[in-house]
Amino acid sequence: MVRGTNVYGILRAPRAPRTEALVLSAPCSEGNNNNQAVGLLLGLAQYFRSQIHWAKDIIFLVNEHDLIGMQAWLEGYHHTNTTGGDWSPLQGRGGSIQAALSLELSSDVITSLDLVLEGLNGQLPNLDLANLFYAFCQKIGVLCTIQGKLQRNDWDTTSGYSHAAQTMMLMVLKQASGRPWGDHGLFLRYHIEAASIRGINSFRQYKTDTTTIGRLLEGMYRKLNNLLERLHQSYFFYLMPSLSRFVSIGYYMPAFGLLAVILLLRALDLWVQLGASPPGTEDGVAGGVQPSSPGVLSILTPVVISHMTGVALYTLPILSQEMAVQHFPVSETEAVVLTAIAIYTAGLALPHNTHRLLQGEGTEEGWRVLKLVALLYLAVLLGCTALINFSLGFILALSLVPIAAFITPHTPKALSAAIMVLLSPGCTLLYCVFLFQELQETPVSLQDGWMLFLSVISQGILDHALYGSLVYPLLALLIYPCWLLLWNILFWK
Repeated sequence: MVRGTNVYGILRAPRAPRTEALVLSAPCSEGNNNNQAVGLLLGLAQYFRSQIHWAKDIIFLVNEHDLIGMQAWLEGYHHTNTTGGDWSPLQGRGGSIQAALSLELSSDVITSLDLVLEGLNGQLPNLDLANLFYAFCQKIGVLCTIQGKLQRNDWDTTSGYSHAAQTMMLMVLKQASGRPWGDHGLFLRYHIEAASIRGINSFRQYKTDTTTIGRLLEGMYRKLNNLLERLHQSYFFYLMPSLSRFVSIGYYMPAFGLLAVILLLRALDLWVQLGASPPGTEDGVAGGVQPSSPGVLSILTPVVISHMTGVALYTLPILSQEMAVQHFPVSETEAVVLTAIAIYTAGLALPHNTHRLLQGEGTEEGWRVLKLVALLYLAVLLGCTALINFSLGFILALSLVPIAAFITPHTPKALSAAIMVLLSPGCTLLYCVFLFQELQETPVSLQDGWMLFLSVISQGILDHALYGSLVYPLLALLIYPCWLLLWNILFWK
């Protein structure tokens, strides 16, 4: 049970019917974390009260326990309960929230402001919000970054291109994680354009005082105050190699489309092979023996068992948590993570050769039908994932499409099995952990990387339980069973 208190105040619009609102929030926890942001928020609230030009309500919010407190406040404000939490009714409300900014200042000395855009399930705010932040930083002379990296002007050089690619890859990995990377990430669920502004102390040759940050926020809120409608003119799907440049969906989606076409072409090839007659015959009979066709149960059995394994991976780590803590010397978090890894590993031995339980030896057409089903299933699954979270769909496509296209029972078993395990969803997650640390210029050892890998698994399960993140159920209930179908095809007898 997490108990906390959120404090908020509403500055009513003096010249409007008070049907719309803006939010300025600052997370506050025990200790001295983010005290500077809370002080700046209170100073801005006092200054804004003396202004008479506000056309929207302005809500000043100080939330406790970071994301948990923000989730409780948003559910109370909108009268929803998506996570099963308990919160007291709010005493006052403003209008419909149009935009929100979350302020985090990690040090007394601020050298630059970092813009955080990635929200829950890979959602991004309208690009105009990022453009507004960058424009005011340029106007006031504040050093601004994205993904913690400064913008470079030498785009035509190799080093400049590498720097932009690293920045964009960091955004891809953060978006693929599906977790909110700031308090703003929960606003996006309610179609509220939001971002987090973090003051960091990384570049010693620069320094920004609190007054300058206040001027920046005042300018942004005065611009948002003049909006006649929600931000919608710019892109909602984009990747940013820097604050002044972006890659729109029209440029990066064809790359995913080329990967998905491989699955469709391979499925079409199998369909043609299944419809063609055996060679050397005129009426479809070879040597006078009618070829056996695969039974429905021989195809349906591995599909059902693979998905039952996925259901076990999704439900058992939480259900068996108390029992594991009682019988083994592990904490609750360790019990959940280790149970998930155990079920994931045990699934490798469960599905393959399950077709022989009902039909004896599998037929040549049997694995082709099963692979046709798996290819179409994977193509639809990756396509739907890319529409919701492109980065997650693209990373999964990079690892799953090669093995889905080329795996057959006739390939060398040992080599193919090793390649499939190395390109499995779990190993792909492990690679992403090491890559993320390298891109952040904080490389870790194998042992530290493994501990980070375990923490990422526990964080994914926790994000799903608390905030409704879809990455863990997607991987457990859909992606992992689909990979098990391909594993079953490899060991088809």
